[in-house]
Amino acid sequence: MNQDLQNLIHRILEKHRIMTIATNRPDGWPQATVVGYVNDGMRLYTFIGRLSQKFANIARDPRVSVAIGDDVDDPLKIEGLSLGGKARPVEDKGEYDRVCNLFLKRYPEYASWGKPDPAMAPMMCIVPEIVSVLDYSKGFGHSDLVRLAEPEGLKPVKRRHSWLSRRAE
Repeated sequence: MNQDLQNLIHRILEKHRIMTIATNRPDGWPQATVVGYVNDGMRLYTFIGRLSQKFANIARDPRVSVAIGDDVDDPLKIEGLSLGGKARPVEDKGEYDRVCNLFLKRYPEYASWGKPDPAMAPMMCIVPEIVSVLDYSKGFGHSDLVRLAEPEGLKPVKRRHSWLSRRAE
């Protein structure tokens, strides 16, 4: 993958503070929820309620989808990510403490709250496996599909899409 695409992915992840996460309900319907997040490279972290439907969904099926983006005045300035990956609870204390510090940097307004109690709100790590990168500055509807060969390794897929073109490359 070219460095520009990799830089765009990291810039989008660093720019935003909320994402929509979709999990698989037991009845087959997807469930989408907006949550705060931080990233460490391509890994995404969020806290969720242990008693929530979202936690039960992930415990049963760790596959999740995530969307990150925002509204813009000019359609040709749309940038965003849509990704699929697997979620897991963070159980390593070193990882938990390191990521809590990342949360405090991104969300300084929560500094006085203290760390969430994992018994009530476990930290989840989402490791993406496939990412669709939207960059409409390259054409309305343009997206690049990227498969992650390793948790941090980006491997491009030979597919680009633009709504205004008739074919995918």
